[in-house]
Amino acid sequence: MNTYSLTLSGVKLEALESGALYWPDQKLLCVSDLHLGKSERIVRQGGAFLPPHDTRETLGRLEKDLLRTAANSVICLGDSFDASASSRGISEPEFMWISRMQAGRRWVWIEGSHDPGPLAIGGTHLAELPLPPLHFRHIARRGASGEISGHFHPRARVDRGGQAVSLPCFLVDSDRIIMPAYGSQSGGLHSSHKVLTRLMRPEAQAILTGPKMQAIPMPRD
Repeated sequence: MNTYSLTLSGVKLEALESGALYWPDQKLLCVSDLHLGKSERIVRQGGAFLPPHDTRETLGRLEKDLLRTAANSVICLGDSFDASASSRGISEPEFMWISRMQAGRRWVWIEGSHDPGPLAIGGTHLAELPLPPLHFRHIARRGASGEISGHFHPRARVDRGGQAVSLPCFLVDSDRIIMPAYGSQSGGLHSSHKVLTRLMRPEAQAILTGPKMQAIPMPRD
């Protein structure tokens, strides 16, 4: 398993190539912005047809991370479903898949901006979750510390073999971690956007996801 070790508020964490974050001492896996049911929602609203594989791809990646880490707690940091109706639109096999992954684990759904939490699916539903010295919420708050959040789907542009590519990334400084989107069709906001540069300290790093994980100074241009 490809990981990158980091520390926040004295807590040792591991960023995974998939975009998940693992807290080994708590055996806790955190993911953000799964956006399950996105293709179904777009079609339902009359948009262009997308291959309906995004939910299965995302759940498959999550299952692999659970097996690799042996996590017994999971925190989903909001926007787990692309819209409140999407949790009702997933197929029965997908519903059962989530239920199997939840079995024997503490599972927390944090309220997001797209969904209030999938109330029809098991687990605990919270607006945010303090686990001192860390605090889990959907959207970062200025002035917070020890904060782990999502919402913005951060990405960074880097040079790979002479070609500029945009990759999902973790944004990390001494106050917070902003998680990349875990969903397979989630898009993103480049780290140079003013909302992110205002939140992150000047010395912030971007930890690039994927098979070649690396930390670089957070791109701001």
